[in-house]
Amino acid sequence: MDKIKEKLAALRAEADVAIERAEKAEAKNKKYEEDLLQKDQEITSLTHKLSVLDSDLDKAESNLADHKRALAEGESDKSTKDTLTRKIQLLEEELDAAEKNAKETVDKLRQVDVKAEHFERQVQRLEQERDLWEKKYEEAQTKYRDSKAELDELVANMEGL
Repeated sequence: MDKIKEKLAALRAEADVAIERAEKAEAKNKKYEEDLLQKDQEITSLTHKLSVLDSDLDKAESNLADHKRALAEGESDKSTKDTLTRKIQLLEEELDAAEKNAKETVDKLRQVDVKAEHFERQVQRLEQERDLWEKKYEEAQTKYRDSKAELDELVANMEGL
């Protein structure tokens, strides 16, 4: 009788431990899902920023082309030429900065994509682990019910004596 009680207590303890681990795994899974959502939002933000930078780059290239055409048309006024040269220089610097920003944004987007894939794999692994724990929990519940039924039957037989 004491052994059965000990066995029941051990089964209960195992079930409690399994439940606790399952809850921890679910909490971890929720955290990873939140991280994944945050990364998706960051990707969207970076994609928008990239499109804005591409637009700025196109405008800068257009302005640069316009100023180069104006310079090529041979305006004779030296001050106008110097001004245009300075504007072209500034636009080229802006273009370089925009290209650098675009490259950095693309790199960050790639990194975020890699991280998102990594988190997706972790989520899948955790879901598999959770499913395994749920299966173990169900098996433990079944064993518990079977043991309880045996115990009830034993108690009934002992009362019958």
